Amino acid sequence: MKKSPIVTVVAIGIGAALFFVLGRFVAIPSPVPNTNIALQYGLLAFMTMLFGPFAGMLIALIGHALIDFSYGWGIWWSWVIASGVFGLVFGLLSKGNGTSRGLNEGKFSGGDIIRFNVSQILAHLVSWGLVAPTLDVLMFAEPANKVYLQCLVGGVSNIVTTGIIGTILCIAYAAAKPKKGSLKEEK
Repeated sequence: MKKSPIVTVVAIGIGAALFFVLGRFVAIPSPVPNTNIALQYGLLAFMTMLFGPFAGMLIALIGHALIDFSYGWGIWWSWVIASGVFGLVFGLLSKGNGTSRGLNEGKFSGGDIIRFNVSQILAHLVSWGLVAPTLDVLMFAEPANKVYLQCLVGGVSNIVTTGIIGTILCIAYAAAKPKKGSLKEEK
């Protein structure tokens, strides 16, 4: 089912706000400086499955930029872009393998859980194994060993939290969504 542009724009606004709140106020500090265990990527994956890759990219770009801005250190564009890449790549993968279609139809089975998690792992590997550290080195002349450690910790924790939170959100949503033909007229 195609979502209206108005619904998608509202979803982007709500998703970015929730991404910001989770990333700013529910982040768990890690032992690596300037790197948190982020819970917002599970929500991002769920929203991306519902509203598509473009919405996922914008939710992440806007939400992550707001997080960085609120800390007062300026916007760290390399990681903001990496978040947007995660939303886009995950959205394209989950759309391509049919997982997002199943969720939108109220189905999220064992195979969907596997496809969801393979997609999110691949998208995080691209974002935190390639995009963020490369842009850190190119844009900010950061030492490669430092940024690859930060991205390794961030990427692995994002994979774990997305796997747990995203899977739970998708299962709960699919279970709560009325199935097609489930409503019967009483006589």
